[in-house]
Amino acid sequence: MGVGVAGLQAIATARRLGAQVSATDVRSATKEQIESLGAKAIFVEDVKGIEGEGAGGYATEMSDEYKAAQAALVSSHIAKQDIVITTALIPGRPAPRLISDAQIATMKPGSVIVDLAVEAGGNVEGAVAGQVVEKHGVKIVGHKNVPSRLASDASALFSRNLFNFLSAFWDKDAGKPVLDEEIGNAIRLTQGGKVVNERLLG
Repeated sequence: MGVGVAGLQAIATARRLGAQVSATDVRSATKEQIESLGAKAIFVEDVKGIEGEGAGGYATEMSDEYKAAQAALVSSHIAKQDIVITTALIPGRPAPRLISDAQIATMKPGSVIVDLAVEAGGNVEGAVAGQVVEKHGVKIVGHKNVPSRLASDASALFSRNLFNFLSAFWDKDAGKPVLDEEIGNAIRLTQGGKVVNERLLG
């Protein structure tokens, strides 16, 4: 639930391990990404004018109509799942609540929910930051700072992503990456000794 970087990685890993995977997100643009990884895309239908696409690839706050439709969608699917991974975050806001206690109660005993948004308030009712708790026979994993638990892999992933990003914009003559204004402004944190990123200033 939530198909950003972490969600896509979870889909790809689960598929490689042979799992049947379904995924959902409020951003319609992710449907193609989900299906390209061999997972089933599950989306709220017939709620017009809501794309959920915010700045930097994050979601935006959704309407009450959409939230109700999403809750119904989750309820119809979650009871069938053995493992649920939630990754939904909205910059500057508490993490949206995606799974209620009543929905957890419909899952099979022994199922597992991993709440990767637990440090921002959690996507799952009852998730506790830094703990693994059990509700209705379902384990809710609320580890803090998950990348630190896989430090070597996280470092390799970050460095590979950084290398690929810089390589795409590398100018051999200039001996440095040359970014256009839109991309440069989106990723630049500091310039000339000052913080310039709007999200950090806000």
